[in-house]
Amino acid sequence: MEHTTSLKFEHTFVQNCERVKSVELHPTEPWVLLGLYSGTVSIWNYQTKTEEKSFKVSESPVRSAKFIVRENWIIAATDDKYIRVYNYENMEKIIEFEAHTDYIRSLAVHPFLPYVVSASDDQVLKLWNWKKNWSCDETFEGHSHYVMQVAVNPKDPSIFASASLDGTLKIWNLDSSAPNFTLEGHLKGVNCVDYFESNDKQYLLSGSDDYTAKVWDCDSKNCVQTLEGHKNNVTSICAHSEIPIILTTSEDSTVKIWDAINFRLQNTLNFNLERVWCIGYKKGSSELAFGCDKGFIIATVNSSISQVKHD
Repeated sequence: MEHTTSLKFEHTFVQNCERVKSVELHPTEPWVLLGLYSGTVSIWNYQTKTEEKSFKVSESPVRSAKFIVRENWIIAATDDKYIRVYNYENMEKIIEFEAHTDYIRSLAVHPFLPYVVSASDDQVLKLWNWKKNWSCDETFEGHSHYVMQVAVNPKDPSIFASASLDGTLKIWNLDSSAPNFTLEGHLKGVNCVDYFESNDKQYLLSGSDDYTAKVWDCDSKNCVQTLEGHKNNVTSICAHSEIPIILTTSEDSTVKIWDAINFRLQNTLNFNLERVWCIGYKKGSSELAFGCDKGFIIATVNSSISQVKHD
C-alpha cells in the first residue's frame, strides 16, 4: 500500500519588506513575528494584513526573534551580541544584556521551564534562566565553528540539538556542558536543525551548505535519508505537525516540499522574493510563514492523503 499526499498551497498574504531573517507564528493570535536584517522587530496581523507593532531593536541584524507567550514577551537576538526582551502588549523593554562574544544566530524557548537557549558565532550555546534574572545557568562547548541553530526536543525537553558550520549536529542535555553525541555526514556547514516524529519514531532534520538536507534516526544515530534537489545552501528545515511533509528553504530562492513518509520531493515553490531564509509554523494550523530577502509570505496548505493499493 502506497500513500500519496495531494497538496494545495494558497498565498494568503504576501508582503514586501526588507530582508527577513526570522519568522514565528503566535500560537493563538493571527500574528507573525519578524526579525529583520535592518535591526527591527515587527508583528504583522495576517488576517487584517496590517502591521500591528514595529520597533527598532538594534543597528545590527536581528537573526532570531521568538514569542515567550506565557510572559507576553518577545525575545530578540542580534549581531551586536545582545539579547533583548520586550513586553509585546506595551512594547516596554524588560531587559537587555550582552549574551555572547559574537553574533547570536538562534534562540530556542523551553516549552515550560523559564529557559532560553542561545547559539552564537562564538561557537558556544548558553542556557538563560529568566526566573533568576536571566542568569546564565550553563554554557555548552564542543563545536569548532559558528553555531547556527538550536532546537529543543519536543518529546524530551531536557534535550536539545544544535547545528554548526563545523559540519556537525550535536545533541545536549540541559544540565551538562558537554554534548551527548555528535552526528556527522554533511560535506559542509550545517545551518538548521529540527525534530520530527513519524510512526512513533523520532528523527532529526538538518540542512546544509552542501545543498542537501538529511533525516537522522535519533535512536540509531544514522542518516536514513538525504534530500537532494536544492541548487544552493539549505537555510531552514521543518516537518509540519499536522501534514506528513518536510519543508526546506534555500538561498536558491525556493521552498521544497518533501513527503515525510517516503522522502520523495513533492513540490517546489518560488515566491519571487529572492533567497528564502526561514520558516514559521504552528501546531494545529495549516498556516505557514516564509521569510525572504524581499519580504514574507503567509501560505495556507491543504492536503488530502489517499492510499493506493498495488496488485
